[in-house]
Amino acid sequence: MEDPHSPLSMFLASTAHDMKNSISVLSGTLERLLDDASPETEKAYPQMAQMLYQTRRLNDNLMQLLALYKHVGTPEYPFDVQPLEVGQLAEQVVALERVLLESRGIALELDVDPELVWHFDEDLIVGVVSHAVNNAVHYTRDRIFLSARERDGWLEIRVEDNGAGFPATLLEAGSAAMNGMAAGVNFLTNSAGLGLHFSREVARMHRHRERSGAVRLENGGRLGGGCFILTLP
Repeated sequence: MEDPHSPLSMFLASTAHDMKNSISVLSGTLERLLDDASPETEKAYPQMAQMLYQTRRLNDNLMQLLALYKHVGTPEYPFDVQPLEVGQLAEQVVALERVLLESRGIALELDVDPELVWHFDEDLIVGVVSHAVNNAVHYTRDRIFLSARERDGWLEIRVEDNGAGFPATLLEAGSAAMNGMAAGVNFLTNSAGLGLHFSREVARMHRHRERSGAVRLENGGRLGGGCFILTLP
């Protein structure tokens, strides 16, 4: 394995960081163009919406690669757990995803307890949930459901869609990620493998009284499609 502090690894990490910054600028430009759409740009609207979706995917992947490169899940990784309103988490995700969802004609429904406060790392969990929403955009027909509720002493965050459900290979990858197995999560052939691995590592970092967080994928749920479930102790 390449030493993460070798000149080549440092160069690759720096390059990935620069790419992420460029993609963030492109994503922001597309969001402004879509927000200010006019009759003159109406014909290009679907293409711009697709470009925004793809730039979001690239941004997610680069963010996750950089976080994993920096040893997410190890004691050295900056990890800031604070008591936070879960409703505020949902608001951040909605703000991040608003333009993309509107441009694709997708409705986002919320079911979040406004009084609920939980301990978690805000930046990491917002990143995980936003990635789950971006992934649901690929599978849904026109609806995504985001819920956050306390269940049996756990915070359960669910991102569900009304598509045809996750394919079997992705469910297997989700099971492998949940159980900590490398088999079944092929980063070269399964575009969701990296996101699942990152989400699992972030979930496991959240521990309380010998319990740790977890992620899982399933089909069904409230909308009958794919379900991404994140549980935190």
